[in-house]
Amino acid sequence: MLEIMLVIWIIAALPIVFERRMYRIVIYFAIFSLITSVCFLLLGAPDVAMAEAAVAVFTTIFFVVCLERHYGRRGNKADEVRAPARGGKWGRYARLAAALVFAAGLCVLFIHLAPTGPASTYLKDLYLLNFMADVGGQNAAAAIYLGYRVYDTLFEALILVIAVVAVSHMSWLDKATVDDGRHSEIENSSMAIFTMRIVSPIILLFGVYLMFNGHITAGGGFQGGVAVATFFICRYMVYGIYDIPVKRVIKLEEYIFIFIILIAVVVVFVGYERFLTDRDIYGFQNAYLLTMNILIGVKVACGFFLIFYRYVAIERKDDKD
Repeated sequence: MLEIMLVIWIIAALPIVFERRMYRIVIYFAIFSLITSVCFLLLGAPDVAMAEAAVAVFTTIFFVVCLERHYGRRGNKADEVRAPARGGKWGRYARLAAALVFAAGLCVLFIHLAPTGPASTYLKDLYLLNFMADVGGQNAAAAIYLGYRVYDTLFEALILVIAVVAVSHMSWLDKATVDDGRHSEIENSSMAIFTMRIVSPIILLFGVYLMFNGHITAGGGFQGGVAVATFFICRYMVYGIYDIPVKRVIKLEEYIFIFIILIAVVVVFVGYERFLTDRDIYGFQNAYLLTMNILIGVKVACGFFLIFYRYVAIERKDDKD
């Protein structure tokens, strides 16, 4: 089953490369992300599969709204700016054949160079055997990125802070809020509005659930944060609300990042075992994992929403033109 899905995975990537119509690229990208999530799940990584699915949902909405804003719902402008195919029909067939040969070559190299001997499971067995005692919780993935590999988590959080600050400083609009920003044409569709009003509360509850239960089930702060950001995007698209103070949200994300660093330093680097009895360690570990997942979830929600809100809701494209 896994081998079949990997082949489908490669095939699903080809339309993204050769398709010229933007709306179709978004659809193909969503299909590719769905297949990617299934492959991750078959490879035994449910947390990674959930993260891929969450990011795919966010980016698909982001792309659709951006394209709708630039081209309109019918996409007429996209047809005007589309570049003609170079080399005619035969040139297109040649590029398609070259891509297929390249993909087939990668498959052959992968099969030829894949190790045939038994894989070493020392590190996996070590983590699975000790993560409950060392870090706590029942989710090995959460224990790894909040305990054994907390350095990576802090670096990724720093990258998101830098990205949000860069978005706020490089955008065209200097104001933090506007009275009335750009509206999405989805407001003209009663069926879409009705569906989003039903689905958006479920998305919010699911995001909160992921943040509060990421240490004992598949999920965590990152996946929950993306879901919460998606809820606020649906709020913007349904109600046209522009009351989010951008600068305050940026400050909130920066403060949360500082709290994450302080907690990681106190708990992971300094060590807490010397200050607690064996009876209190388990509860402290769960409190640490829960607190970190909530902080990471709020931080990710702020970052993803700010990127969407800044570029889609209040940014003035006419100034660039």
